[in-house]
Amino acid sequence: MAASTFIIADDHPLFRGALRQAVTGIDGTQTIIEAGDFEAARKAAAEHSDADLMLLDLAMPGVSGFSGLMALRAEFASLPLVIVSATDDPVTIRRALELGASGFISKSAGIDEIRASIQSVLEGDIATPASYQGGQETDPDVADLINRLRTLTPQQSRVLGMLGEGLLNKQIAYELGVSEATIKAHVSAILLKLKVDSRTQAVIQLGKINMAMVA
Repeated sequence: MAASTFIIADDHPLFRGALRQAVTGIDGTQTIIEAGDFEAARKAAAEHSDADLMLLDLAMPGVSGFSGLMALRAEFASLPLVIVSATDDPVTIRRALELGASGFISKSAGIDEIRASIQSVLEGDIATPASYQGGQETDPDVADLINRLRTLTPQQSRVLGMLGEGLLNKQIAYELGVSEATIKAHVSAILLKLKVDSRTQAVIQLGKINMAMVA
């Protein structure tokens, strides 16, 4: 059978273990890379460009809500990203899919269901919980905002997420290893793309996307 490479990005070791158990039950040989925070997940994706799939927790250290998904989707366009989250309401699922996720798995799902969802994505389908009914975004302002968020570059998505965590430009520059002037340029571009006048308003816009999430 074919060999597959999976990245499991979750900050809870016990749940990473459960996901590893689900993955190892799939036919073939697996290489499994684990990441406990966003930066480790990004590094794993960069170092394993041939990865078949990433299982990504929405709530991890180093990232705020959907901003991690947006940044990874923009930077690693060919890597299928499957969200694994305890927050599995229809709004969260729909927004994750609209922002580029290839599937959504609830943390309450059993091992067999998780494995079936992963296999479904590997076969080219979009995996969602059985209870999910689909549908379109009902708030036109949010739908427009999602379209604008999709235009952010990977670095802009990351900066926006860090703004959402309350970091100052100086702190973001240190975390990303760039100059403060570079961060100011990114912030200016973000404000322009989101059609807002201040970083506070940008964070409020990000909050509109994340408001359905509680974990």
